[in-house]
This record gives sequence, structure tokens and C-alpha cells, in this order.
Amino acid sequence: MTAHSAAAAPASARTRTGGPEDHGPKILEHVLGWTFVVVLAMLVTQLGWM
Repeated sequence: MTAHSAAAAPASARTRTGGPEDHGPKILEHVLGWTFVVVLAMLVTQLGWM
């Protein structure tokens, strides 16, 4: 695909690169993200790194 044809291609025709999706349960992402943050904070505290 040339630069000119890539610019003219509709979004649905472009190759997906594995980035974030535009749809899906956003609440699940938030819950998992905050769970990771809390677990990481507990680990850092228990190991005495802070």
C-alpha cells in the first residue's frame, strides 16, 4: 500500500496493529487496572522499597 492509497483508504480497510479496541467493557479495564495498581503498591510496601 503506497502512502497515497493508505491516506485514501477507509478506516475499516486498514490493517489492525493490535492496539486498543474502540468497543468493549470499559468498566472491566478500569477494575483490572486499579487492581493491578493496588497489588503493585502492596508489593512495593511489603518489600520495603518505599
